[in-house]
Amino acid sequence: MREVEVKYQVQDPEALLVAFKARGIELSAPVHQDDQAYAPEGWRYGDNKLGVSFVRLRTVDGRYTFTLKRPAENALSCDEYETAVADREQMHRAILAMGYRATVRIAKVRRTATLPDLELCVDEVAGLGTFLELERMVSGDVPGEAVQAELAAFVASLEIEGTRTDETYDSLVRAASASA
Repeated sequence: MREVEVKYQVQDPEALLVAFKARGIELSAPVHQDDQAYAPEGWRYGDNKLGVSFVRLRTVDGRYTFTLKRPAENALSCDEYETAVADREQMHRAILAMGYRATVRIAKVRRTATLPDLELCVDEVAGLGTFLELERMVSGDVPGEAVQAELAAFVASLEIEGTRTDETYDSLVRAASASA
């Protein structure tokens, strides 16, 4: 399966919530996510991401999840593999032993809603602001860019102010910390 997403930085989070309410979209309770991102040794920010496997170790409420994402068509259309992990420290060491290096830590508070054909996430990302992310899981033969166009049309229909980004959170966090 591939995860295909679009991401927008939202200028007015309250207007976004009003748009959701008008559509009957209810968000979940906020959940704090602590993500450690990893990249292969030798890969550097600015290098091409296509076909490169990146991993993440996420902590939510004392539970750990390991995720591998490999960008297919672009950074937000990725083959994805994910599983629960019992021991965060051992998984961290295993990731390093597999030839990855820790890059950035991403702290965010996420609220979600599941609609019939997509998952919607509102993220308050530490140091970056509020983002709206729409995700859809598709089979490998479905063109990701076509799905991204559909997701972008849904966002446009909300009539909110948002700036679309093609960057992942780790790239955005790294860029923000580099310019600080």
